[in-house]
Amino acid sequence: MQPRQEILDIWRATVRSCWANGEWHWGSRSGSNSISDAEQLLTLLLPAAKVPVLSLDDPDRADEEVIDALSPIGGAIEIPRRLVSVMIDYFRRYTDDAGAPIFGGGSYLTPLEGGPELTDEQRSLDIVDSFAVSVTLTLATIGFVKVYRGSTQRRDLLAQLDELEAMAGARLTAAMVGLLRSFSTFVFTSSDEYGIRLCDMVNQDELPRRELVAALREQLRDTMASLRSVIIGSGRVTEDLDNSEMLFECGWSWGIISGAEEVPTTEPIGLQREGAAENAPYLYFTVIAMDAIEDLNSERTRLLGLLNEEQQRLSRALQLRWELTRTYWATVATFGNRRRWPIEDIPWRTTDGDRTDYYTLQATSLAVKGLIAVGRGGDEELGRIASVLVELAQRARITRRASPGEPALFVHAPGKRVTLNDDTSKPIMTWNVNEFSTVLLQRATTVAGLLSNARRRSELLELADEVWDHLLLRRIPDGRHQGLWDHAGGAFPGLAPKPDAPSWYLTERVVQALVTSGQLLWERPFPRAGRLADYAQDLIDEAEYLFDRELMRGTFDGEAMQRSMRSIRASLGRAQLLVDERPGTAAALANTLLLLLNDVATGQQKASEGI
Repeated sequence: MQPRQEILDIWRATVRSCWANGEWHWGSRSGSNSISDAEQLLTLLLPAAKVPVLSLDDPDRADEEVIDALSPIGGAIEIPRRLVSVMIDYFRRYTDDAGAPIFGGGSYLTPLEGGPELTDEQRSLDIVDSFAVSVTLTLATIGFVKVYRGSTQRRDLLAQLDELEAMAGARLTAAMVGLLRSFSTFVFTSSDEYGIRLCDMVNQDELPRRELVAALREQLRDTMASLRSVIIGSGRVTEDLDNSEMLFECGWSWGIISGAEEVPTTEPIGLQREGAAENAPYLYFTVIAMDAIEDLNSERTRLLGLLNEEQQRLSRALQLRWELTRTYWATVATFGNRRRWPIEDIPWRTTDGDRTDYYTLQATSLAVKGLIAVGRGGDEELGRIASVLVELAQRARITRRASPGEPALFVHAPGKRVTLNDDTSKPIMTWNVNEFSTVLLQRATTVAGLLSNARRRSELLELADEVWDHLLLRRIPDGRHQGLWDHAGGAFPGLAPKPDAPSWYLTERVVQALVTSGQLLWERPFPRAGRLADYAQDLIDEAEYLFDRELMRGTFDGEAMQRSMRSIRASLGRAQLLVDERPGTAAALANTLLLLLNDVATGQQKASEGI
């Protein structure tokens, strides 16, 4: 897998699919909606924002291959200028007449099986996925504007940038408010149906029920205490969590929770719509929201100053919910240590009785975040998560041969259908999820980047390569949309027909996984191999000793030998700098120097003997 080249290929395919006659064309196989169109735009903007060598916001620094990939749009000067127009078009499309951003799920929402078609009102309901993707999109947009503004003096373009930044800022604030009003804390007793299912899931050590509940509550004690700090938006605890029989879940529901209070804000975000979602967390939407909140608190967001003062206040409120959710799910996923963790007991079972390998995959993300936060992110713990990922790849027939029509393939197409309930827990519509392979690729590369054992890391990267090979088979093979996703029948013949339009839902997630893989290569050092580093240091020490001895002998007299001396000294310094991060390279340099010093010493000996 070559992340940079693959991203450039996807950019070429995206431009071929979307850019025609000097215009950007919105829409996918699911039509056009606030989420799909954002994903379509992020296919370009996400790598440009997160991978410096692919940046688009400074024409003077634009890479030649980047310009070539996007050449149908224009040259280095025209590309960012025309992208500004595309971004403005998106924000205008999803702002209502009163100036309020629109976060409806639109064509991504589907009717219940055998149920009536959804009404326009249902399709316009705000969805957490739209809040989350809007956070990522607006941060990328605002960052783009801040850098690009310094590259132009044109008044008309500067006016466009001001308009774009204002619209992106308003949408960002509205999305953050939406996330605050979609947070859920669902409290139940250990003896009702939800409590029984939770206890059955986490009780891998077969403890008596009373002892199990007490142990789980003890591990969640700080989280329960901190939930009292949730005072704006939704998720406020009104039940008595001090009762020893009470348990809970926290995370994000599918949309704004019914009855959620408005969030006070000084930003002009328009009317805060009434909610319709049940007060219960959904694992899919929880992970989506958590990833978006991480973007709010990323180093790039801080360095570029992408949040204004009001947004920073909202971000702190979201960060609290992020930490509570991370702690809760990590505790549940890794509860107990003797036999196996709940997350290792595949498939994951939710408190509403649903079960699927996909939920296990999503839970690994929250488990990893939690393990790292509490200082348990060592190779042993992360290795257990890695083993889960390997098994999931096998069960989904990504790394094992598939038989036609077997149920394991349905996670790829048509995907997992998530039922969305109203405030009375009555199903009202569904949400389809078919991102299993892309999420697996992203999780594998993320965990690989955290492992310090080089061999384990390499094994997990091999899994990532196998998943990538699987995804390559699922690209649309020909036509205008060639090179985009998703043609599941390419990997599993007969599973799905060849599509006539791309899925930006899956294509954007492929790009997201490639960006994660690229960051592993570009930003994280190779794991330190202790024994190899010690070996390299021993070689360097010997080379330094021999070099100093030759200096004492006056070996390096004369201009040519002086140049040789300076070269050896520089190489020794270079080897010493590399010994921690790249011990193999340091050892190779030291070996070369030892051979050179041996030649010098041998030459001196022969000269002294008159040979």
